[in-house]
Amino acid sequence: MSASKVKGWCPGALRPMQSGDGLVVRVRPFGGRLDAAQAAGLAHLAERHGNGLIDVTSRANFQIRGVSESSHRLLLDGLAQLTLLDPDAVTESRRNILVTPFWRDGDETQALAAELEEALADSMLELPAKFGFAIDDGKSRVLAGNSADLRIERDAAGGLLVRADGARLGRSVARGEAVATALAVARWFVGSGVRDGRGRMATYLAAGAELPAALRGDAEPAPIMAAARPGLYPQGAMIGVAFGQMPHATLNQLSGYGHALRTTPWRMVLSEGKRTMPSASGLITEAFDPALRVIACSGAPRCREAHADTRALAATLAPNIGSAARLHVSGCAKGCAHSGAAAITLVATASGFDLVRGGSTRDEPVLRGLDRDDIVKIPSILMGGH
Repeated sequence: MSASKVKGWCPGALRPMQSGDGLVVRVRPFGGRLDAAQAAGLAHLAERHGNGLIDVTSRANFQIRGVSESSHRLLLDGLAQLTLLDPDAVTESRRNILVTPFWRDGDETQALAAELEEALADSMLELPAKFGFAIDDGKSRVLAGNSADLRIERDAAGGLLVRADGARLGRSVARGEAVATALAVARWFVGSGVRDGRGRMATYLAAGAELPAALRGDAEPAPIMAAARPGLYPQGAMIGVAFGQMPHATLNQLSGYGHALRTTPWRMVLSEGKRTMPSASGLITEAFDPALRVIACSGAPRCREAHADTRALAATLAPNIGSAARLHVSGCAKGCAHSGAAAITLVATASGFDLVRGGSTRDEPVLRGLDRDDIVKIPSILMGGH
């Protein structure tokens, strides 16, 4: 693996990150939702102050790419006018919340999200940079496979529970206790599990840490829903974004339908209330499109850390990947696009691609220094063929 520097933090709007194509400015929609006017405004800002490319991230955020130092201030002014900006960078960094996109009008999801956002803003918690929350309070859980340290969920009977990531059971809570209990667990973790500003809940519990008796519970969370795919749902149209990136014109087209967009951590957006699937270049609208089998980061030349054009290779290989498998092509060893394991992981290095089977960019490769053209000519090598 390469010696790429892991920064240990994610960009924000107020604290952007430098990349190969300029500053990356991450926008965190409140409640996991953009209304149509906000979506149109975001598309306009990406065109005017960036290079026109917008990422849809695994944290259910949008990233405007190619922002210059001189245009950053103007971009922030525009985000503030769209009510998409936090008062300061510290508040922004705490507001790391995933929200199920499958909520319905009248349920408690949006109220819980707003209450948690407000409580985090008012708190003095010094949370690790990647520490996150999930509000996954439907009849079945859809965010169980996505990164979060604290989860507000439901049990099989419909009651609310708060569960620390890595714990099988959660603590049953009344509606008015959910956010306060989640923050109580976060305070316990900050006081005992954080080292050098870093730490994740599941890792801490796996190492033998135990929650205080007052914060433990015996509530079994609701069952897990099958993975979401592009298509029509009662809440609207779920639309995939190829490789998690779209031009500003595509976001502007989606906003033009007049529907709000709900964000997801699956590089898809849900067009709220839309009853037909849209048609646009770069959008995935078929449930079993081969592009859904591959994950690729921005790659070269867009990222200064990347050693190769990851997306071109991923698109070429996608049709050769089995329907049950997942291919991750990473431009360097950091694995920004996907931190977990995949059936096949290709890691670009200065001397070619390293191949990991059944692991992540952090695992030992079974083959090193593979040539891109050889991979394309003999794709069976990825699964052990010759």
